[in-house]
Amino acid sequence: MPAHRKELNIKGPNLWYLVGLITSDGCLSKDGRHVDITSSDYEFLSKIKNKFSLTNRIGTKNKEKINLAYYIQISNKNFYDFLLSVGLIPNKSLTLGRLDVPKEFFNDFLRGLIDGDGSLRSWRHVTNLHVQWSLSVFSASEVFIRWLQATIEAYLGCRGKIHSALRPNRINPIYTLKYGKMVARVIAKNCYYKGCFGLDRKIRLAQDCLGSYKGWVQSKTVFN
Repeated sequence: MPAHRKELNIKGPNLWYLVGLITSDGCLSKDGRHVDITSSDYEFLSKIKNKFSLTNRIGTKNKEKINLAYYIQISNKNFYDFLLSVGLIPNKSLTLGRLDVPKEFFNDFLRGLIDGDGSLRSWRHVTNLHVQWSLSVFSASEVFIRWLQATIEAYLGCRGKIHSALRPNRINPIYTLKYGKMVARVIAKNCYYKGCFGLDRKIRLAQDCLGSYKGWVQSKTVFN
C-alpha cells in the first residue's frame, strides 16, 4: 500500500492523519477528482493549507446560517484514487465500511478521526470531585464504527462501548464509540505524541488528559 503521494508531497504520518480527517470531516465528490475538508475552525483549515502546501482558497459554507463552516478543496486525481483504494467512497456517511489502514500509521489515522468527528472531554465527579475523562468517536455507519472498535482493541489494547441514538427528524441513528478515562489516556498518549500535527484544541486536551491521571487505578478496559 502506498504511503506517499508524490504530487501532493504528503507521506507517512501526515498522509494517514489526513485520511482520518477526511474519513470524519471530508467528502469525496462524484467527479473522481475533488476532495473537500470541512471545519468550523478557519484557523485549523489554514494550518492544513500551509502544512500540505495546498493552493486552493478556503471557502465558506452555510454563510447565512448559525452553523457557519469553512472548507478547503483538494483537486488531485491520484490522491482521490488513493482514498478509494483504502476504502473511502463518495456519499460515505451511511455506507462507510472497513478501511485499509497500515498498523504503523493507525494512531495518526485515529488522531485525524478524533480531530474531525471525535470528542475528548473532562468534568469533575459530583461525589468525589475527581477529574473524569471520556473519549468518543461518532459515525453514522455501524459497519465502520464496529471495525474501528475492533481495530482499536487489537492495536491499542483498549475496550470501548458502542451506543446508538436517533437524531431529531432523522431515520438513521448516530453511533458513538466511547471510552472512559483510563482508555482515553492510553489513546491520547499514542495518538497525540510530541510534535504530531493536529487540531491545536484537541492537542491541548490530550495533554491535559495525560497530566491529570495521578491516582487513577488500572481499568479492565485496558488490557495491553
